[in-house]
Amino acid sequence: MLGKALTPVLEVKNEVLATDLPDTDICDTDLINRKIRDFNPDFIIHLASMTDVDACELNPDEAFRVNSLGTRNVALAARSSGSVMVYVSTGSIYNGNKETPYTEYDNPDPISIYGLSKYHGELYLRDMLSRFYIFYTCWLFGGGSKDKKFVPKIMNLARREEKLDIVNDKFGSPTYTKDLALVIADFIKTGLFGRYHSANYGCANRFEVAEEILNIAGINDCKLNPVSSDRFSLPAPRPRMEALRNYNFELIKRKPMRDWKKALEEYIKTTLI
Repeated sequence: MLGKALTPVLEVKNEVLATDLPDTDICDTDLINRKIRDFNPDFIIHLASMTDVDACELNPDEAFRVNSLGTRNVALAARSSGSVMVYVSTGSIYNGNKETPYTEYDNPDPISIYGLSKYHGELYLRDMLSRFYIFYTCWLFGGGSKDKKFVPKIMNLARREEKLDIVNDKFGSPTYTKDLALVIADFIKTGLFGRYHSANYGCANRFEVAEEILNIAGINDCKLNPVSSDRFSLPAPRPRMEALRNYNFELIKRKPMRDWKKALEEYIKTTLI
């Protein structure tokens, strides 16, 4: 989803080799080394990940194989080629107990296999490389017709149902892939290596996001009912708070990312309706 937003932005001024399964498997050490050696990139932007949170919880071996060791494989190839590595991570590395959005200076303490496997991928990268960027993001939306996540799911359900139960005790920062792609493409040119939260501005719970989705889409005949997350039994625990404050960008006086509501409105009105 993010790769499809990022590739055309990068292609404006760069030669880009965009790869995906089945042609490129980050778990195949020899293959990823060969691909990177042959292309000899200045930057490796590592987006491959097992992102199904419940599937990770049910299949921890696969989650660590992909998210942790797979990232190690890419980092090893980056070290061999002298490439700068870019890694996209998640607000799920935090335990969610904080009352306000997390900054880069809060301590990681993941409570799910997904968050833990992503965090250990980061640790491999940081152990092996000195030139890297890590961008942490949250509740991504984008992808248009291939988007199967929260935004189109709520729109489709609301057009069929008279009432939807929506969780109101999980908080995040909804982030548009288009906006994140622009941040990544621009910032990796700075040479300011390090760790950066990169989410659209603001914090909302799932119920508030669903309300905004229906308002933007003009869906008026479906009632939203706020419920506790205890109503739903899921394999993986979710942090109560996943929202991110782009604190390092603030400290170096970078242009802030726009409010999530404005980004969501653009996405729905230009892509989904």
